[in-house]
Amino acid sequence: MRIGLGFDVHPFGGDGPLRLAGVEIDGPGLVGHSDADAVSHAVADALLGAAGLPDLGTLYPATDTANLDADSMVMLAEVVARLEREGWRAENVDVVIAAETPRLAPHIGAMRDRLTDVVGCPANVKAKRGEGIGAVGRAEGIAVWAVALLESISPSR
Repeated sequence: MRIGLGFDVHPFGGDGPLRLAGVEIDGPGLVGHSDADAVSHAVADALLGAAGLPDLGTLYPATDTANLDADSMVMLAEVVARLEREGWRAENVDVVIAAETPRLAPHIGAMRDRLTDVVGCPANVKAKRGEGIGAVGRAEGIAVWAVALLESISPSR
């Protein structure tokens, strides 16, 4: 078994809707090359890190126009497929979203369900406020941390 940690942060100000774990939420959008889904980005990096693979930015560089406005949940599904080809299966994902705004509690269940469906394992999602401290506390953006547990499905491991 291996554990990986992922982190992502995006500022508010994007043209698109706010999307977290593939769930559209009323509120200002986030700035990013893809759809700026900070939850799926953090989860993908946690999974990739646990498997010892390159990070999401290396696999989907912002310099590649093919990734412009890309659906991050599709990228996450591609990461999961890559893990399987490499001999790994996700066993658990845990996510913490730091956001002063918007209120995320009503969307936690939908985010958890979407992640569970795409990653193929139990996913837990928690939302925390910035309590007025730092960029998140000043409502300048959203930060996300994710931890993933992988199990080897390869007989050679």
